[in-house]
Amino acid sequence: MTPIRSARLLLITTACAALAGCGGGLSSGNSSAASSQVASADGDGLANPASIWDVLRRPDANTNVHVNKYIWNASLDVLSFLPVESVDPFSGVITTGYGRPPGGGRAYRATILVNDVALEARSLNVALQTRNGPVSVGTARAVEDAILARARQLRIADGRL
Repeated sequence: MTPIRSARLLLITTACAALAGCGGGLSSGNSSAASSQVASADGDGLANPASIWDVLRRPDANTNVHVNKYIWNASLDVLSFLPVESVDPFSGVITTGYGRPPGGGRAYRATILVNDVALEARSLNVALQTRNGPVSVGTARAVEDAILARARQLRIADGRL
Protein backbone atom coordinates (compact mmCIF):
# COMPACT_ATOMS: atom_id res chain seq x y z
CA MET A 1 0.00 0.00 0.00
CA THR A 2 1.36 3.42 -0.89
CA PRO A 3 1.94 6.04 1.82
CA ILE A 4 -0.68 8.36 0.25
CA ARG A 5 -3.27 5.59 0.17
CA SER A 6 -2.60 4.60 3.80
CA ALA A 7 -2.83 8.28 4.84
CA ARG A 8 -6.23 8.55 3.12
CA LEU A 9 -7.43 5.38 4.85
CA LEU A 10 -6.25 6.73 8.21
CA LEU A 11 -8.01 10.05 7.54
CA ILE A 12 -11.29 8.33 6.59
CA THR A 13 -11.13 6.07 9.64
CA THR A 14 -10.49 9.04 11.93
CA ALA A 15 -13.40 10.99 10.38
CA CYS A 16 -15.75 8.02 10.86
CA ALA A 17 -14.68 7.65 14.48
CA ALA A 18 -15.23 11.37 15.08
CA LEU A 19 -18.73 11.19 13.59
CA ALA A 20 -19.54 8.13 15.67
CA GLY A 21 -18.56 10.15 18.74
CA CYS A 22 -21.29 12.70 17.92
CA GLY A 23 -23.86 10.20 19.20
CA GLY A 24 -23.77 11.58 22.68
CA GLY A 25 -22.08 9.08 25.03
CA LEU A 26 -25.16 8.21 27.09
CA SER A 27 -24.67 5.82 29.94
CA SER A 28 -26.99 2.88 30.43
CA GLY A 29 -27.25 3.47 34.18
CA ASN A 30 -30.06 5.97 34.74
CA SER A 31 -32.08 6.08 31.55
CA SER A 32 -34.56 8.72 32.73
CA ALA A 33 -31.79 11.15 33.64
CA ALA A 34 -30.00 10.44 30.39
CA SER A 35 -33.14 10.90 28.30
CA SER A 36 -34.00 14.15 30.04
CA GLN A 37 -30.44 15.35 29.44
CA VAL A 38 -30.56 14.55 25.73
CA ALA A 39 -34.20 15.31 25.01
CA SER A 40 -34.67 18.58 26.83
CA ALA A 41 -37.44 20.52 25.16
CA ASP A 42 -36.82 23.91 23.69
CA GLY A 43 -39.36 26.68 23.22
CA ASP A 44 -41.35 25.01 20.45
CA GLY A 45 -41.88 21.75 22.37
CA LEU A 46 -39.62 19.67 20.12
CA ALA A 47 -36.91 17.57 21.70
CA ASN A 48 -33.31 18.53 21.05
CA PRO A 49 -31.60 16.02 18.77
CA ALA A 50 -29.06 13.66 20.31
CA SER A 51 -26.79 13.62 17.27
CA ILE A 52 -26.38 15.00 13.79
CA TRP A 53 -28.17 11.94 12.41
CA ASP A 54 -31.35 12.79 14.35
CA VAL A 55 -31.40 16.20 12.70
CA LEU A 56 -31.08 14.67 9.26
CA ARG A 57 -33.80 12.08 9.89
CA ARG A 58 -36.39 14.40 11.42
CA PRO A 59 -38.44 16.28 8.81
CA ASP A 60 -39.38 19.84 9.65
CA ALA A 61 -43.09 19.63 10.51
CA ASN A 62 -43.50 23.36 9.95
CA THR A 63 -42.71 23.25 6.25
CA ASN A 64 -43.90 19.85 5.03
CA VAL A 65 -47.58 19.89 4.12
CA HIS A 66 -48.68 16.56 2.67
CA VAL A 67 -52.16 17.38 1.40
CA ASN A 68 -53.58 18.03 -2.05
CA LYS A 69 -54.51 21.70 -2.23
CA TYR A 70 -57.36 21.07 -4.67
CA ILE A 71 -59.00 18.42 -2.48
CA TRP A 72 -58.43 20.62 0.58
CA ASN A 73 -60.09 23.67 -0.98
CA ALA A 74 -62.86 21.58 -2.55
CA SER A 75 -63.68 20.07 0.85
CA LEU A 76 -64.05 23.51 2.37
CA ASP A 77 -66.07 24.66 -0.64
CA VAL A 78 -68.49 21.72 -0.85
CA LEU A 79 -69.08 21.61 2.90
CA SER A 80 -69.22 25.39 3.32
CA PHE A 81 -72.63 25.12 5.01
CA LEU A 82 -70.95 23.40 7.98
CA PRO A 83 -69.23 25.57 10.59
CA VAL A 84 -65.51 24.81 10.67
CA GLU A 85 -64.28 23.90 14.17
CA SER A 86 -60.65 23.04 13.48
CA VAL A 87 -58.34 22.95 10.50
CA ASP A 88 -54.88 21.39 10.46
CA PRO A 89 -53.19 21.37 7.03
CA PHE A 90 -50.10 19.63 8.43
CA SER A 91 -52.04 16.52 9.43
CA GLY A 92 -54.72 17.00 6.75
CA VAL A 93 -57.72 17.05 9.11
CA ILE A 94 -60.74 19.34 8.86
CA THR A 95 -63.36 19.05 11.61
CA THR A 96 -66.73 20.75 11.37
CA GLY A 97 -69.65 21.28 13.69
CA TYR A 98 -73.30 20.49 13.03
CA GLY A 99 -74.97 22.34 10.19
CA ARG A 100 -77.92 21.94 7.85
CA PRO A 101 -77.43 21.81 4.08
CA PRO A 102 -79.41 24.35 2.03
CA GLY A 103 -82.94 23.03 1.68
CA GLY A 104 -82.28 20.10 4.03
CA GLY A 105 -83.80 19.30 7.36
CA ARG A 106 -81.18 17.02 8.89
CA ALA A 107 -78.09 18.40 10.63
CA TYR A 108 -74.72 16.90 9.73
CA ARG A 109 -71.17 17.22 10.92
CA ALA A 110 -68.06 16.01 9.13
CA THR A 111 -64.47 15.05 9.68
CA ILE A 112 -62.39 15.18 6.52
CA LEU A 113 -58.95 13.62 6.16
CA VAL A 114 -56.79 14.55 3.17
CA ASN A 115 -53.84 12.20 3.52
CA ASP A 116 -51.95 12.40 0.23
CA VAL A 117 -50.77 14.94 -2.32
CA ALA A 118 -52.28 13.03 -5.24
CA LEU A 119 -55.60 14.08 -6.74
CA GLU A 120 -57.13 10.63 -6.29
CA ALA A 121 -60.02 9.11 -4.36
CA ARG A 122 -57.63 7.33 -1.98
CA SER A 123 -56.39 10.74 -0.81
CA LEU A 124 -59.75 11.64 0.72
CA ASN A 125 -61.65 10.17 3.65
CA VAL A 126 -64.93 11.71 4.81
CA ALA A 127 -66.77 10.72 7.98
CA LEU A 128 -70.28 12.18 8.16
CA GLN A 129 -72.49 12.01 11.21
CA THR A 130 -75.97 13.13 12.17
CA ARG A 131 -77.18 13.71 15.70
CA ASN A 132 -78.52 10.13 15.61
CA GLY A 133 -75.24 8.54 14.51
CA PRO A 134 -73.23 7.90 11.35
CA VAL A 135 -74.81 8.34 7.92
CA SER A 136 -75.17 5.62 5.31
CA VAL A 137 -72.20 4.63 3.19
CA GLY A 138 -73.98 5.92 0.07
CA THR A 139 -74.39 9.40 1.54
CA ALA A 140 -70.74 9.59 2.57
CA ARG A 141 -69.66 8.36 -0.87
CA ALA A 142 -71.86 10.99 -2.57
CA VAL A 143 -70.17 13.73 -0.52
CA GLU A 144 -66.72 12.33 -1.38
CA ASP A 145 -67.66 12.27 -5.07
CA ALA A 146 -68.86 15.88 -4.90
CA ILE A 147 -65.58 16.93 -3.24
CA LEU A 148 -63.48 15.09 -5.83
CA ALA A 149 -65.50 16.56 -8.72
CA ARG A 150 -65.04 20.06 -7.31
CA ALA A 151 -61.31 19.39 -6.82
CA ARG A 152 -60.98 18.45 -10.48
CA GLN A 153 -62.84 21.64 -11.45
CA LEU A 154 -60.45 23.70 -9.33
CA ARG A 155 -57.44 22.03 -10.92
CA ILE A 156 -58.73 22.66 -14.43
CA ALA A 157 -59.49 26.28 -13.53
CA ASP A 158 -55.95 26.63 -12.17
CA GLY A 159 -54.62 25.84 -15.64
CA ARG A 160 -51.65 23.72 -14.54
CA LEU A 161 -52.34 20.37 -16.16
